[in-house]
Amino acid sequence: MAAFTAEVFQNEYLATGSTDVHAIVTVTCEDAAAPTPGAGGGAAEIIMVDTSGSMTGASLRAAQHAAVVALDQIVDGTWFAVIGGSHVARRAFPYANATMPMVQMEPGARDAARHAISLLRADGGTAMSTWLVLAAQLFDTLPPGTRRHAILLTDGKNESESRGSLSRAIASVTGHFQCDARGVGERWVVEELREIATALLGTVDLIAKPEDIAADFESLVRASMARGIADADLRVWTPMGAQVLFVRQVSPTVDDLTNRRTQVTPLVGAYPTGAWADESRDYHVAVRLPARSVGAEQLAARVQLAVDDEVMASGLVKATWSDDDGLTARINREVAHYTGQAELASAIQEGLAAKAAGDEATATTRLGRAVALAAETGNAEATSRLRRVVDVDEEQGTVRLRRDAAKLDEMALDTASTKTTRVRR
Repeated sequence: MAAFTAEVFQNEYLATGSTDVHAIVTVTCEDAAAPTPGAGGGAAEIIMVDTSGSMTGASLRAAQHAAVVALDQIVDGTWFAVIGGSHVARRAFPYANATMPMVQMEPGARDAARHAISLLRADGGTAMSTWLVLAAQLFDTLPPGTRRHAILLTDGKNESESRGSLSRAIASVTGHFQCDARGVGERWVVEELREIATALLGTVDLIAKPEDIAADFESLVRASMARGIADADLRVWTPMGAQVLFVRQVSPTVDDLTNRRTQVTPLVGAYPTGAWADESRDYHVAVRLPARSVGAEQLAARVQLAVDDEVMASGLVKATWSDDDGLTARINREVAHYTGQAELASAIQEGLAAKAAGDEATATTRLGRAVALAAETGNAEATSRLRRVVDVDEEQGTVRLRRDAAKLDEMALDTASTKTTRVRR
């Protein structure tokens, strides 16, 4: 049976007149009881492959190979399906005349799915909303509690429908399944896939070359198969009169959960965290309290991890008002680290957006701030990616946009902007 633990890291001391309490809550899951071969009936996997006209040739062949590799990672007994997506979505497997919308994996089904994938052909435009809606319809035929995960692969932008159509479709399927989104090459739009992945509690990433799709798919499906907990909520209780400023996942990636709150009781809100394997995640919780007098103590928040309404772990966020500067001036290292990481993600995304819009002044300022934050927080990967987009003058402490920056390097920086480094403890 899965076991969860929660640790709270904070400086609980507030100066006179202060109201805001910040804490990092580390939630760890062990013994997630991932399914073993032959016992995967509680999981479901859908592979969505772009079959629009732009995928003609090497990209489609690589995607077909990757989809076959992914099939080999799906545990026997797992429900699965394959969708071919263009300006319309069609169920490539099970075949259109099959009576079951999804089938359980076994050797015969795996062989039949491989053949179906070999028949995929590139044609038409791109309307990702149709892919997502079909995936949700297929998942919704399964028993409640089934772990539902999908992979979406595209090489182009969503050109056959309006952005509003895609956003509405994303909203309609949110909560139905989790989805990791991948873009191959440089013709797709990071913002579109990030919108999908963020809403569906997944990840977005760049696959620079078609031949790299298979390794990525293999890793994604293996990770999905390891998740033995279908769904969990982070629940935050705050006292009467308090205000939750935000709740963010800050490791392994930055993901703002604040606007996804659902009400459990008047004082408790639930924030979705999706499926879990054996892993640790860090959450930044910020609460505003009414100011109190020196010496007063108060419980600022109770943060819990709940599975099927059962509380599995709990941590307490505290507040104590003091006039001792030695206590109140301390900045908790975990809070400082992840505050910098969240700002780093914003600075990168805002800088690249400004650069794309032709606003070089704003782009230079925001990417310069990103360079500083990456150094301060020890994010070596972000530093390396930034240096492919800007030149850094170490003596002057300034940056200059690189005129020769490759589009793929900018996209790699953008997609990786939300990946964080963990604080060393």
